[in-house]
Amino acid sequence: MRTGFEKTLLDKIRDLPSLQTEIKNWQAEGKKVVFTNGVFDLLHIGHLTYLAKAAEIGDKLVIGLNADNSVRRIKGPTRPVNDQNSRAALLAALFFVDAIVVFEEDTPLNLISSLLPDILVKGADYSVENIVGAKEVIANGGEVKTINFVEGYSSTSIIEKIRNQIS
Repeated sequence: MRTGFEKTLLDKIRDLPSLQTEIKNWQAEGKKVVFTNGVFDLLHIGHLTYLAKAAEIGDKLVIGLNADNSVRRIKGPTRPVNDQNSRAALLAALFFVDAIVVFEEDTPLNLISSLLPDILVKGADYSVENIVGAKEVIANGGEVKTINFVEGYSSTSIIEKIRNQIS
């Protein structure tokens, strides 16, 4: 039997068709849907700050999470450290996250084109012209925003630090 906490977590992790329906319902209610994506391998204060700021921009926060195979193609054979189910559950545990959807591709373009959020958010290390899905969101009447990162925090640097301490 699942506890209330487990049920809440699992309810936030969605497949694409059910999430498309949910987003249309939210938008019909006048809610602004914010979308961001990433690997979120080792959840750290930089992620938490970024995601909390993204959530503040709208009414509902949706996260596209790279699947394990996608992460390996992008970051190499030793990543991810945590599997997609663990990463999705950790994100779902955040009260300001409304939905998570795992995607297999290297970029979230198909996902963004299918969901058409009101606001697409990425880190400020990207320029709007280079954000995957920006063109599609803007063409649909949406906005694209960037958020500054908390300096000194990245999963890659944390993993490197751990590896250096072990060797």
